Amino acid sequence: MDHILSWIIWLPIIGMGIITLIPRDRSNLIKQTAAFASGIQLLLAIYLWSIFDSSNGNLQFMERAEWIPSFNITYILGVDGLSLPMVFLMALIGFIGIFVSWNITNAVKGYFSLFLLLNTGVMGVFLALDFFLFYIFWEVMLLPMYFLIGMWGGPQREYAAIKFFIYTLAGSVLMLIAILALYFTCGNTFDMLLLMERAPIALNGMLWWGMSAIKVIWVLLFIGFAIKVPVFPFHTWLPLAHVEAPTAISVILAGVLLKLGVYGMLRINYTMLPDGVFWFAGALAVLGLINVIWGAMCALAQKDLKKLVAYSSVNHMGYTLLGMAAVIAAAEMNGGNLISAQAGLGGAVFQMFNHGTISAMLFILVGVIYDRAHHRDIEGFGGLATQMPIYTAFVAVAFFAGLGLPGFSGFVSEAMIFIGAFPVFKAIVIMSTLGILLNAAYFLWAFQRMFFGPANEKYNDIPEINKREVFTLLPLAVITLILGVYPRPFLDLVAATLNVLIDSVISFGGLASAM
Repeated sequence: MDHILSWIIWLPIIGMGIITLIPRDRSNLIKQTAAFASGIQLLLAIYLWSIFDSSNGNLQFMERAEWIPSFNITYILGVDGLSLPMVFLMALIGFIGIFVSWNITNAVKGYFSLFLLLNTGVMGVFLALDFFLFYIFWEVMLLPMYFLIGMWGGPQREYAAIKFFIYTLAGSVLMLIAILALYFTCGNTFDMLLLMERAPIALNGMLWWGMSAIKVIWVLLFIGFAIKVPVFPFHTWLPLAHVEAPTAISVILAGVLLKLGVYGMLRINYTMLPDGVFWFAGALAVLGLINVIWGAMCALAQKDLKKLVAYSSVNHMGYTLLGMAAVIAAAEMNGGNLISAQAGLGGAVFQMFNHGTISAMLFILVGVIYDRAHHRDIEGFGGLATQMPIYTAFVAVAFFAGLGLPGFSGFVSEAMIFIGAFPVFKAIVIMSTLGILLNAAYFLWAFQRMFFGPANEKYNDIPEINKREVFTLLPLAVITLILGVYPRPFLDLVAATLNVLIDSVISFGGLASAM
């Protein structure tokens, strides 16, 4: 199929355009249109996966068109083993999110239009290969999130939306400075493929204000992406945004948007500034450890179920940072352990995908119980296992997957990260295993109080999970279970691309050691 990547990006916009023509009182037709557009996008993402050549680590299905020639701005799209899983994840969660939003009754037309616009922004980030285009999609994503939280969120929605906007915008400004720096120092181009070739050479040895230009640009980009992950101490916007956001937006936020920061680091920092990886890897591992421990301890202290799940995201993204840092194991200065680098980086990308499916499940389940009980106080429930056995089974799957139990996908990715990082960060890996114990503590604590013990009489007649809710949860649960037992399809998909990325990083090990 010609221009499949463009179709994947712009289909939601077509759906959005159709929705604008539908009368406001036809809410069901609006929802059906949004579901149809997202469904076609998901089918295209599945088809793209099926025809993708996993043995080729380079970019595939590339599209290129002149856009603003006077500034060398070009419409360039491409997909590889790093971006394809994220494209599929966004398509899946975007489709599921429409059905999670089915109970929306306030300003239905505006909500689903913004939801589809958000979908396009995220897809554009994953597929864009022109830095200017990448930045446009990055900013497009910001606006609908602001309004979706600020207009359809909880009691503190305005404050949460403003805090999210300011944090993300601050990161975007720093990213813009870095983009312009790369543009002017690398031959006035925004073409990411050219920047990958030129930046390591053009910036080598360059000093700005007595500091390495590579280090300056690396830090600017890192902060911009770290806010999105979020990395400690830029994480404070996340719990509030999750608590106040409507359920479907929490699902998108945790399932996909947090991955944009990690994707940006791997796509840009690691390929354009590979020698900076060695300089920053130790700090990245330490920040990962802080995320793991801090996120888990904060989750352990929560009584609000949604806040607990939000802090668990901070914890789980910490493992991803640790896996990313493990890439330096392949350099000769670190023993030339290519297998460790492959395990660490492969585990990091796998963890991105796994956390997307698991966290999406968790937030959907939080939304289900909130719709019935109208609160999220963990200690306000009890004995729900007898009243809602099917719901209890789904929560058990999501909680056990979240704590990294063997047989679930999260266990495989975390094990790979530990295997990869141990040769170069032994002490950090050992300390980060404490996060696993804390994960078990807060998930099991919540599970015991909500589903066992004395039943709360207020919920004797609480309705069981319905068919639409099961429909949204079942694909995520199946993926989590299948990849927990047989992760090879995913790992084979990303392996060749990650090998190219590792080769790019370690080829500049000599430069890094001399910095």
